[in-house]
Amino acid sequence: MINDVNSSSSKVNLCDYLIINSDIYDGSGTAVIKQDIAITGDKIVAIGDLKDLTAKKVIDGKGLALAPGFIDVHTHDDLEVIRNPSMPNKISQGVTSVVIGNCGISASPYQSANPPIDPVNLLGHASEFIFPSLQDFVKQYNQVQPSINVAALVGHTSLRAQVMDDLNRPATAKEIMTMMELFKQALAHGAKGLSTGLAYENAQAASSAEISALVEQIKEFGGIYCTHIRTEFDGIIDALDEAFFTAKQAEVPVVISHLKCAGKNNWGRADEVIAHIEKHQKAQKIGCDCYPYHASSSTLDLQQVTEDFDILITWSDPHPEKAKQTLAAIAKQWQVSLQDAALRLQPAGAVYHGMNEDDVRKFITFPHSMIGSDGLPCDPHPHPRLWGTFPRVLGRYCRDEKLLSLSKAIHKMTGLSAREFKLKQRGFIRVGHYADIVLFNADTIADLADFSHPVTLSKGIEYVWVNGQLSYQAGRSDKQMFGKNKGAGRFLKHEVVSPND
Repeated sequence: MINDVNSSSSKVNLCDYLIINSDIYDGSGTAVIKQDIAITGDKIVAIGDLKDLTAKKVIDGKGLALAPGFIDVHTHDDLEVIRNPSMPNKISQGVTSVVIGNCGISASPYQSANPPIDPVNLLGHASEFIFPSLQDFVKQYNQVQPSINVAALVGHTSLRAQVMDDLNRPATAKEIMTMMELFKQALAHGAKGLSTGLAYENAQAASSAEISALVEQIKEFGGIYCTHIRTEFDGIIDALDEAFFTAKQAEVPVVISHLKCAGKNNWGRADEVIAHIEKHQKAQKIGCDCYPYHASSSTLDLQQVTEDFDILITWSDPHPEKAKQTLAAIAKQWQVSLQDAALRLQPAGAVYHGMNEDDVRKFITFPHSMIGSDGLPCDPHPHPRLWGTFPRVLGRYCRDEKLLSLSKAIHKMTGLSAREFKLKQRGFIRVGHYADIVLFNADTIADLADFSHPVTLSKGIEYVWVNGQLSYQAGRSDKQMFGKNKGAGRFLKHEVVSPND
């Protein structure tokens, strides 16, 4: 409950918000402490026993957990923050910052008179791709003022689409040079680094030389390389080795996107994959992200069509009426094979129930894994991870299954993510840090979105501040929260730093 405090108090130290009696998880993974927090402007200005402090508004956090705002390190929100700046699917989970441009696809630099290529089409429609440079995107972001912070990666496939007439071949030396120029321009404008989506058809033909030439540009800027590796199926170890080698040669950190063992043949390989990562971590900086579900979601990929697990169709351009049905059911209706049914549905989206839950648990508890939703906001029937990822970790895997402590889970969503992506003065509850804060009920927090009803608010998130502005309160609408005001999100421009910082 928020109580207004008489602002005419004689005390000199007047803060905007005073949050008292809450259990503080500071983002470091250490034990909980019970203290008060004061916010003035966009910063945390005091932590301790502050009940005598004068504040404009006081919130009693008794029985609630207070944590840094969650950082979703793996999103495809590039255009969603522009078209829907209140970002209810993220702010309602306690997410205050997102990393866009993952899996080789980014909304900038991207401009074309043609429909966006697969999988760039996951981000939005042709009319929305109006950002030939990251600077153009940032300008639009600042105009609409979303409710969450954004850090940006540049997508390799998006770069290819800007300079190549045929993506089913390696780039020429001249094309690589043009991509390098576009990428360096984006880095100069504040991009965090590069992402690749080497498993997708429009990037599969990229040579190691093409990838290396781009990744080598990152070192100068102290950035990061994030990769959806060439395969998460049988050849996953070789695919990991390619990513490790590329990053090591360039002397830059690498993050493996949505770490998983995909396909029935690979169920139970999590220990092997984790051991392989740990072996190489002795010689280079390697991180990863994962999501708390044993189903993935993307465009309908003919190479992933199988009878081994269910494939749910989420959208289809030629057959929109087939959405929310399994591929097997559609094939039976049409009396064709799964492959032929998939061909007839193209282009389309799908959810693949192709992972093993025990593997998912092991990746979530791996000390170096960050939490990322990988949600697809443009999908008309999205994977529930878009609305439920962070409460699901805190509710199901922490409280109910006790796989990891609340402090360790919060670390994976905050401090670890801020450190890996060099988000300065974020990810921790510390004096002088930006007041990105979430207050939630650890006893009730839960994801309510499922595969039948994926667009559903989670429960247990009570308050969320972004840069000191109260941006979400359970039970209040966007209109009640913001009125005519806009969000408090900021573009988190990468600062050029030493690779060793």
